[in-house]
Amino acid sequence: MIQPAQTRSAQTQSTQPAPAIRNEVQPRKGVPIWAALSIAVNGLVLLAVSLVVWKPQLLTLLPIPQPNAAPIASPEPSVAPIDDPAEAGNRQQLSYEQWLEILQKEASAVAKKAPDRLTVLLGDSLSLWFPTELLPSDRTWLNQGISGENSAGLLKRLNFLDETKPQTIFLMVGVNDLIKGVPADQVVANLRQTVQNLKEKHPNTEIVLQALLPHGGERATVSDREAVLKVSNEQIFKLNQQIATIAQEEQVFFLNLYPLFADSDGLLRQDLSTDGLHLNREGYNVWRTALTVFSQTKLAQPPIAPAAQESGAASSETPANANGDANSETNSEAGPDANKATTTEASTEASTPEAAAPETAGTQSSSGAAGQ
Repeated sequence: MIQPAQTRSAQTQSTQPAPAIRNEVQPRKGVPIWAALSIAVNGLVLLAVSLVVWKPQLLTLLPIPQPNAAPIASPEPSVAPIDDPAEAGNRQQLSYEQWLEILQKEASAVAKKAPDRLTVLLGDSLSLWFPTELLPSDRTWLNQGISGENSAGLLKRLNFLDETKPQTIFLMVGVNDLIKGVPADQVVANLRQTVQNLKEKHPNTEIVLQALLPHGGERATVSDREAVLKVSNEQIFKLNQQIATIAQEEQVFFLNLYPLFADSDGLLRQDLSTDGLHLNREGYNVWRTALTVFSQTKLAQPPIAPAAQESGAASSETPANANGDANSETNSEAGPDANKATTTEASTEASTPEAAAPETAGTQSSSGAAGQ
């Protein structure tokens, strides 16, 4: 099991120059309309993130204030960011069972408050250590990540969310399974069951499967480096293709993060990672931008205030069609909370990690692997 960085703020260490972008891959002929729409949306995500990564001054175009939901008050211990190094060190010593108790209490506290636009992060330490201040501010966030989490463990704790009413759930898990030798078919089965359980319990919730991120290969410096290197990035890439298939078949969303984080060799970019597996602050900036753009282009948006509509500031896309069905030519029948399938070219490109690496700043979509 991969040990997380010491604190969420510790993910912000070290940056390296970004690699050169590869030539654009021409899209295949005969792509279905729903797939073309999906590719276009993920391409927009890649374009926005690329602008931020390659031209930091353009960050002013995507202002992200403090999140709507500061850490929600809950019984001690809390998972809110802490400044005391000693306390942070103690937090690293928490057992899996202790984390379960903490997250269950936090979910219960959120359920009682019933905040607007509740959004849940489900996953491993990559989700757990997402800096609170970088989460998009137009949502109320509940972080349910656990260090070292795998697909079977996450499936067993979905009941923590039973009393909550999330608008959106972002899910990323699976790399720790591969590191521990769990067959990819079992990971796929667990993820499919997870999606089905969430759909049954939260029928009006937007469910977003996120692709796993690559690792840094030989340059990785994580403590369990040997175990990580036994998992090739090609395995991760192929698992991402299967995750995209789950999203299509189960009629949920798929956010392809992989090419945003992969370099020209299909490895996790050094400038976005602390140790070849975990993310630094710039890596979380990239992820944040992907979440923001994906949310604005694919997910339901809050209603426009009447005053804004009268002044002409209303959005050209209403909440009802902002969450359109990627498998149909029209989304006029889709409701704002319906789960609709969104897949990317991960299911149509060549099955190699290199094929998913970013090629131009506006044509590729997104996907990833990251466990801890």
